[in-house]
Formats: sequence, structure tokens, C-alpha cells
Amino acid sequence: MRRNGQSEGMGKKESPLHLRDAALQLGISFPTIKQWIYKKKIRSIQTAGGHHRIPQAELDRLLFRTRGKTEAERTGAIRRVSGRNQLVGRIDTVTISGLMAEVRISIGGQVITSIITARSAREMELKPGQTAAALIKATEVMILRV
Repeated sequence: MRRNGQSEGMGKKESPLHLRDAALQLGISFPTIKQWIYKKKIRSIQTAGGHHRIPQAELDRLLFRTRGKTEAERTGAIRRVSGRNQLVGRIDTVTISGLMAEVRISIGGQVITSIITARSAREMELKPGQTAAALIKATEVMILRV
């Protein structure tokens, strides 16, 4: 989704991004990107109204350092997580209610349920029948007697 009439198929000369959009691409929170601006870790442009915008070149500079030179390299870096921590299956249901979404993935006859933000579910365009991976990231495991 683009704001202010920006089109999806723009060439190299792209308009600066709103802070929320830039934060999303960098994988950081809105408050973090504001702090980065104040600490001069990321360069911003101010509009006539005093709002900050982030040039695409600044995003590319930071993404290059953190995840790879190209979009393909950045995607590859995200996927380089231990295979033992990724369970690939098929999405059974996506239930969006308010700010949250419940995603149920069927993996080898078992179901894993994850609660994510509704915005994330919409941005990933999650739908039943799609292939998806559940990423297990935890520091402790609990055992229940069944």
C-alpha cells in the first residue's frame, strides 16, 4: 500500500517514505526509527509541515549493512534460520479480529496456532491453503504430561 498517490511501479527516483513504512522495511519499531533520527543514525528529510521522511537511499544503506546488498540477498538472510526451528505446513485458517489475527497452520497432522498482529497478516496476505512456515523461537520449553 502506497501513500500520497505513489505508484507501485515507480522507477529509481522514488519519493521518501513515511516513517512507519521505513520502519516496517527495516524490521524496527516506529519509536526506534524516531530515536535513530534524533541520534543521527539515519538521515531524514523534513516536510514543510515538519514531518520526517526517509529517503530510499537511506533504507538501502541500512539494509545493505544488516541483511544484504539486494532484495534477494536480504530474503535469503531472513531464511537462513536453523531448519530445526522452521516448521513448514499449510495455513488452515486466518481469523482477524480487531488488532490481532489468529493463524492456524497444519504441519504433518498437527496444528500450530500463532497470534500475530492483524496488520502483519494483511501485509503478508495470509490465506487458507497457502504454504507457510512457523518459526519457533524460544528460550525455554515446557513439557505437559498427556
